[in-house]
Amino acid sequence: MSAARAERLLRVLAERELDAMLVTDLVNVRYLTGFTGTNAVCVIASEELLFFTDFRYVEQAERQVSDGFERIKGRQDLLGDAVARLSGRAGFEDDHLSVRAHTRIAGMLPDGAELVPAGGAVEELRAVKETAELRSMREAAALADDIYRHLTDRGLVGRSERAVALEMEQEMRVRGAEGPSFPSIVAAGPNGALPHATPGDRVVERDTLVVVDLGGVVDGYCSDCTRTFATGSLPDDALEVYELVLDAQERALAAVRAGAECVAVDAVAREVIAAAGQGERFGHGLGHGVGLEIHEGPRLSPSGEGELRAGNVVTVEPGVYVPGAYGVRIEDLVVVGSEGPELLSAYPKALVTVDGS
Repeated sequence: MSAARAERLLRVLAERELDAMLVTDLVNVRYLTGFTGTNAVCVIASEELLFFTDFRYVEQAERQVSDGFERIKGRQDLLGDAVARLSGRAGFEDDHLSVRAHTRIAGMLPDGAELVPAGGAVEELRAVKETAELRSMREAAALADDIYRHLTDRGLVGRSERAVALEMEQEMRVRGAEGPSFPSIVAAGPNGALPHATPGDRVVERDTLVVVDLGGVVDGYCSDCTRTFATGSLPDDALEVYELVLDAQERALAAVRAGAECVAVDAVAREVIAAAGQGERFGHGLGHGVGLEIHEGPRLSPSGEGELRAGNVVTVEPGVYVPGAYGVRIEDLVVVGSEGPELLSAYPKALVTVDGS
């Protein structure tokens, strides 16, 4: 990794009339430098690119931090060392920095330096993925597909939600993932009506729906995919809801392209579900960006801002949740292109029946 990302950030700073930026969020530090440790700060300025860490990570920084950065061993509390190198109008990550830390920084500023809120500057760059990032995310998505195939071979009925989730996460690691992107969701029957259900002791029964939401991390990059399985025969209303969600998901996918307004893409799925009388049972946004974090920009929701850009990676995941009965969610991970989406999730979306273990 070179310092090219820092150069791109400098162009953003110039547009905002900033002379430098103090980067304190560790995910943003990783994006700019390649460093994966737990204590680091960067100063990005036109005349110098500075990376600060403490004694514990000096050797790691030598291996990981991009060429072009000056590597500086600071104290374990790095803010004082970094702030001393600021000058002019210096941006800071007001969306990540605590009020206490901001007060400290303001009291340590060199003469002539001014702190200016600049939250979101690095995230704006992160939202558009580079070729290497997309390669890692394709691998992470393929890994999720493999776990779903393993799950259908292994079976669901008679096993607890927690046991299934633990096995999936272990299998991810066996197959090369750094770990899960988030705590896996396995939600059977009425638990499926909870969009963020926590796997528990409930045993998966026959003739029900099971929502499974999982993702793995490869090279630091996340995947995210949801499928809803049947474990036998289902009542007509559940089958109708499944087909409704699938129709909404596929229509929304067709609307994903560079230049599309985020709120408009969300509306495609929302209008399909509302027209079927299920609007109140789709209460979350259609999707979100994914990358080094499982939830990034852009957001596809009724309050989503801006337009999709080529290179964004987003989820498309409508759902309908029937309290006390079941839930259905179908989610793909996609790359936004000028002509439409590239689907990274390849596991089938037609209803799959998984019975015994």
